[in-house]
Amino acid sequence: MKTPDEQKKTKGLTVAGIGEFGLIDRIKSMINPSMSDNVIIGIGDDTAAIKIDENKVLLATCDIQVEDIHFKLDFISPYQLGKRAIAVNLSDIGSMGGKPTFALVSMALPKKMSVDNFDEVIRGMQDQMKQFSGSIIGGNLARTNQGLIIDIFMMGEAQAGRILTRSGAKAGNLIFTTGCAGSSAFGLKILQKFGKRFPAEYDRLVKKQLEPEPRIELACRLAESNFVTSMIDTSDGLGADLKHICDGSEVGAELYQDEIPVEELVDDYVAESEINKWKQILFGGEDYELLFTAPSKYEDQIKEISKSSGIPITKIGKITEPESGLAVIKDDGSRMVLDGEGWNHFR
Repeated sequence: MKTPDEQKKTKGLTVAGIGEFGLIDRIKSMINPSMSDNVIIGIGDDTAAIKIDENKVLLATCDIQVEDIHFKLDFISPYQLGKRAIAVNLSDIGSMGGKPTFALVSMALPKKMSVDNFDEVIRGMQDQMKQFSGSIIGGNLARTNQGLIIDIFMMGEAQAGRILTRSGAKAGNLIFTTGCAGSSAFGLKILQKFGKRFPAEYDRLVKKQLEPEPRIELACRLAESNFVTSMIDTSDGLGADLKHICDGSEVGAELYQDEIPVEELVDDYVAESEINKWKQILFGGEDYELLFTAPSKYEDQIKEISKSSGIPITKIGKITEPESGLAVIKDDGSRMVLDGEGWNHFR
């Protein structure tokens, strides 16, 4: 029961006004920390982590996909949707250095959804899980009077002592990212402008939006290296997720604008539109690449991991003291302070 003072503080407030991360902070303040010594990581990272035995840790995460909020069936096929719903959860498991094991799938289905489309969603889920040797082991079905809702609960395993979190970055560490930044956000913009009949030259950007590739194997290699100090997946956007690392590690950071890897196709699209290029790159989200930190002395080993895995890894900045805040050093040398506002479910 709220006290009168607490009621005054929340009177008139809405979830949209507080935002996703404000709501998470409220949950953390209202829920008592687990009394179990087996809970290694609770609320506040990509997954929860629970000690199984001296050698293994159980990872657990969940993610909900709501029609017309997270996806539009005008843009994505049922099979792609099934794969994508699983992939975004796999990415969370991978970002902690874990391997996926099992998933529980809950779906709220519109009454008029065809059985063929339902089957294709499940087939996409199953194929994505099988790719990483995981299994769907149960779930729940319900009816909805509006759009399709998919909620995935994903489990994984990691070696004890080799979990990568948001909270290990140190001043002086270098910042690295895999792949390119902003591709998925621009893929979505292209779909919103052209629909499924988008120009063929933008196929790579659209595919990044519709068919994200979780970096499971690479993340495990980075975890096993024992020199990566923090890691997260770029679900909220490069700038927003770096802020999560800064907040969790109590550090600042500088990104070098001219070092951030961006698809050439992005410049082609920006030239024909009025979109703010860097806002999309830094805060568009849904790339599901890895963003991590490591001491500078390991830069050569990281280059070798990149080469042997076939996945580009780029140095894009450095971790600084907390009073420096989070900023981008622009091409002209000027400093642009970032507020870290990425994807917000309640905007």
